[in-house]
Amino acid sequence: MSATTTGVRATARMLARPDGRGGTALPVLEGEGPLAPRRTRGSADGEARVMLVGAMSGPLGGDHFTVEAGVETGARLLVGSAAATIALPGQAKGEARYDVRLTVAGGGELRWLPEQLISACGSDLHVHTRADLGPAARLVLREEQVLGRAGEEPGRLTSRLSVRVAGRAVLDQELSCGPGAPGGWDGPAGLGGHRAVGQLVVVRPEFAQRPVPARVLGEGAAVMPLAGPAALVTAVAPDALRLRRLLDEALASFG
Repeated sequence: MSATTTGVRATARMLARPDGRGGTALPVLEGEGPLAPRRTRGSADGEARVMLVGAMSGPLGGDHFTVEAGVETGARLLVGSAAATIALPGQAKGEARYDVRLTVAGGGELRWLPEQLISACGSDLHVHTRADLGPAARLVLREEQVLGRAGEEPGRLTSRLSVRVAGRAVLDQELSCGPGAPGGWDGPAGLGGHRAVGQLVVVRPEFAQRPVPARVLGEGAAVMPLAGPAALVTAVAPDALRLRRLLDEALASFG
């Protein structure tokens, strides 16, 4: 970790590989400063589990956090977080950045299920999540953004999500909300007045032969097949609790 007049720089890294006994080992599990990955009890089917614990407040203005996770062939990894991440204004000027880089080899499986990201009033955060998957890799990726804490206006939040499968881009989208965002972000063609928005990306090899049909999932959520063995769920809701319920229902609908 390094701290400068322009903010904190910190990186967390993790690598999952088969342990040769039907389970998953974590030969790399390290973090700096506010990023503290901790291994928790794994599942009976050989999946390793990691919890990201926030050891400091942030990201604040000027901070740059990076999380890197790799999954090798035959390994299974679930990554969650102990609490919501809150983007806050800081003394340093300029936006904060949070980069997530996920790599899953063919035959590997990653479930990326962090808690919500909350954009507090006065904050300015740019998030970019990039997932690069090999052939026959499996992925469940959930992102949830909450605009403002209870009773406050949101900060500025720009969130980009990029997914590649076997070197081919299947999704590259960006959402910008809050003060200074392009006009219409909160209108009928955007969030429609809602303050919680989320995405769920599911990549499974079987989707290549049996694509997921496009459909509406109740009020505020929709499923779209992607140009590859993947599907995208997008949801908006009045609050974080309702958003999580919508995304959980969508994931359960895939079987």
